[in-house]
Parts: sequence; structure tokens; C-alpha cells
Amino acid sequence: MAKLTGQERRDAIDGLDGWSEVDGRDAISKSFQFRNFNAAFGWMTRVAMTAEKMDHHPEWFNVYRTVDVTLATHDAGGVTEKDIKLAKAMDRFAA
Repeated sequence: MAKLTGQERRDAIDGLDGWSEVDGRDAISKSFQFRNFNAAFGWMTRVAMTAEKMDHHPEWFNVYRTVDVTLATHDAGGVTEKDIKLAKAMDRFAA
């Protein structure tokens, strides 16, 4: 999978809700807030099943009702369509 560059990358990020580029790294991130720990963990479980099917796994950190996510395709050395697709799935599951 090819890394997104230039206008492709800007267009892809502009099409995402609340995602932003990570300073000093070719990655995107977002912080998700849920009602409580149970809702956060349920969301993480749904995302984990999707990520496993995609063979594309997020970097994430969970404390109580907050899940901070960073996405990058390590094999490509940066953001690819896989990251955009997983970000969109995460947003759908959080809605």
C-alpha cells in the first residue's frame, strides 16, 4: 500500500471528522470520548474486530472513558488508504 502524499493526504484528512496530523510523525490521531469505561471498551472491541479483518492495527491508549488513537501504516512509513478506511470505521462505531 502506497503512502499518501501532498494533496491526496490533505484531501483524505479533510474528509475525516476531528482527525489531525501528528507533529513530527507521518501519522494521524484523534481522541475519542465516551459516556463511561464500558462504552469505551465496547467501542475498542468493535474496532479491534474490524482492524483484525483489515490486518491493520491501531496504536491506542485508553484511560477510563477516553481512547487516544494514532494511525499509520508502518510498512509504508506513513498514512495510507488503510488508515483512512480504519479512521472512518472508528468514527462510524463512535456515532
